[in-house]
Amino acid sequence: MEYSCGEEFDVIVVGAGIMGSSTAYQLAKRGQNTLLLEQFDFLHHCGSSHGESRTLRATYRQDYYGTMVLESSQLWEKAENEIGFKVYFKGHHFDMGPVDDRSLSAIISSCGKNSIPYRVLNHREVAEQFSGRIDIPDNWIGVRTELGGIIKPTKAVSMFQTLAIQNGAVLRDHMEVKNIVKDKDKGGIWVFTVNGEKFWAKKCVVTAGAWTSRLIKKFSGIELPIEPLETMVCYWRIKEGKEKEFTLGGGFPTFASYGEPRVYGTPAFEFPGLIKIAVHGGQLCDPDNRPWGPGVSLSLVKEWIGRTLMGQVDCERPVATQLCMYSVTPDEDFVIDFVGGEFGKDVVVGGGFSGHGFKMGPVVGRILADLALEGEAKGVELKHFGIRRFEDSPGGNVKDFGDELGNLKLN
Repeated sequence: MEYSCGEEFDVIVVGAGIMGSSTAYQLAKRGQNTLLLEQFDFLHHCGSSHGESRTLRATYRQDYYGTMVLESSQLWEKAENEIGFKVYFKGHHFDMGPVDDRSLSAIISSCGKNSIPYRVLNHREVAEQFSGRIDIPDNWIGVRTELGGIIKPTKAVSMFQTLAIQNGAVLRDHMEVKNIVKDKDKGGIWVFTVNGEKFWAKKCVVTAGAWTSRLIKKFSGIELPIEPLETMVCYWRIKEGKEKEFTLGGGFPTFASYGEPRVYGTPAFEFPGLIKIAVHGGQLCDPDNRPWGPGVSLSLVKEWIGRTLMGQVDCERPVATQLCMYSVTPDEDFVIDFVGGEFGKDVVVGGGFSGHGFKMGPVVGRILADLALEGEAKGVELKHFGIRRFEDSPGGNVKDFGDELGNLKLN
């Protein structure tokens, strides 16, 4: 079938969250005539790339993420230098959990393999390190690393979109993509939107967040097991007189606690006097018909705050909450691959970032641009992120620390 009269580009990126925006920046910077499409407003609050803070950490159970975080931390700073303002604020990171927790053991092993400096702390050393602000049980340990900090998500997405424009990219919002079609006559890809517009490009990159699996199935027939979850972020009030002790400047870390509940958080930063502490997980949802709350039970989180932060944070109730979405794969690993089939290497997909991908937005953008332009990506092992890994194994990549997997779907 012949299509005509559409605008033509080198590459079209579908989805303008952190992954799509950083990809568009990478493509435009390399001289590609790039179009970035977004179904909602730019910087909307309907997906996974908005809000006030994200954690940057290199403490991963899987070896292959550590190197990606290291490269990404450098790319964050490079983009900051180009734009002239900061979105990444450095700090250190602290993981904690039972001494026999397999996830913590894997983190320690991965840090060693990736030459990421770390220090293992026992109960007494944690009390000394954090001057009475963090308390862990006698049978727990902590892992402290220097590479950590906070990323400002909405500001970061805006940064990459601005840099993309400065390098010649075209950005269009309110452009919901309904289909992607291979042009069998002249080659390339046609992208069709709900409002009747169409665009042609040599290549296409799909970074549609919680809508990725639905769109991929629509045009390729491939069923990706990427499930949207609605998650709730909570802010808790620090006791009066203790506020500065829980800030980045006061030496308080970004942190994660393994076991039950699986908790993560950031120091007081975006809202003075409030610390972000939330459960890693959420409830299954339809991204087009979300419940918009009320979120998961907070009883275990309240108990965790009370015993871990030594009474210095009011754990009766959060004073503010925000909603976000995860796009979760069965193994919590990303999907970064060619769609294949009749599309060959002309359509690349990046999705399933499972609630831990934002920090790696710059390196994922670099990888997706490499795949679109070169047909391969250097400096990263992509075998773990294959689109067809679920065909033979519905659970995806096999893990040695199954104690943490499968727990993101909360009641």
